[in-house]
Amino acid sequence: MSTPTRPAPGASEDWIAALRFDDQGLIPAIAQDARTGTVLMMAWMNAEAVRETVRTGRAVYFSRSRARLWRKGEESGHVQQVHDIRLDCDGDVLLLRITQVGGIACHTGRERCFYRGLDLSGAQPAWVDQDPVLKDPASIYGRPDPHGH
Repeated sequence: MSTPTRPAPGASEDWIAALRFDDQGLIPAIAQDARTGTVLMMAWMNAEAVRETVRTGRAVYFSRSRARLWRKGEESGHVQQVHDIRLDCDGDVLLLRITQVGGIACHTGRERCFYRGLDLSGAQPAWVDQDPVLKDPASIYGRPDPHGH
């Protein structure tokens, strides 16, 4: 897959104006494995994160908990190389088709953040882990859970 075409410096930003950010200046972004189609994660982007993602070809998000840009993989090394960016019909959700370096997108050490499934077989519905931990988060981040969950 090829890298997205970068806008020329000083180019019009009509492409950014087409995005419908929420009242906090954010837009949801879904990261999807470009090869398999697996949805890996969802994060938020502000206009600066979108611009940097387009400029560098690597996924950059806005961390609401840290209140700053979050360059995916800045701590873990598990960067996301962006191949394609799509905008939904309403202009309010982005889809990033990416290659996940290292095969781990989730801070829990799993391939994807959507690793829990709702089990309806018991008396009460329950969330059940369905995907294995590929690497212990402590060995990635030097602490058990970088998000404190």
